[in-house]
Amino acid sequence: MRAKRLPVIACGLLQHESKMSVLHFSIKKHDTYQDPIKGKEELLFHVGFREFIARPIFSSDNLNSDKHKMERFLHGGRFSIASIYAPISFPPLPLVALKSADSSVAVAAVGSLKSIDPDRIILKKIILTGYPQRVSKLKATVRYMFHHPDDVRWFKPVEVWTKCGCRGRIKEPVGTHGAMKCVFNGGLQQHDTVCMSLYKRAYPKWPEHRFPMFDS
Repeated sequence: MRAKRLPVIACGLLQHESKMSVLHFSIKKHDTYQDPIKGKEELLFHVGFREFIARPIFSSDNLNSDKHKMERFLHGGRFSIASIYAPISFPPLPLVALKSADSSVAVAAVGSLKSIDPDRIILKKIILTGYPQRVSKLKATVRYMFHHPDDVRWFKPVEVWTKCGCRGRIKEPVGTHGAMKCVFNGGLQQHDTVCMSLYKRAYPKWPEHRFPMFDS
């Protein structure tokens, strides 16, 4: 009975399109959507004739580097890269991303499939902070960045910097509670903050349920 009322559409898959991989979409926030779109939130992806739920992470599209900085939100007015786990499809395919809220569905973003690349590196930036305890010309004792001397030795090769513009390096740990001696290229102020930039590779989230048509 249902086949008499609705048309039946049959689609064929190319080789490998039944397998899963990491897909990267060039995506832009829709002009009519005003709410923030946070990374790893569930979105309903319409890719070609396929429809599934994904939890993308967003990153910049840096053409001059093989490493890309992770973005916590999808910013409006420009294109970003959305990376998801999904069945393999071949570009270019149009994308419509929907977001459900308060029993309604709205168009959150649009774009197209750019590439299939599980080796694309997306880096999440983390900043550790510490505070000068004693300052003497170009040297300073910094506390509260680490809490064990082994951590100080492990991160010793990493450069440190301050919010006032100085750069330096870790010289040695002090005591047993994670304090350390640092040497800078300029005079350090007592009220300054010592920072260390660390980068961690980020991966998309695997959705808890993928096909909404089977949940209803």
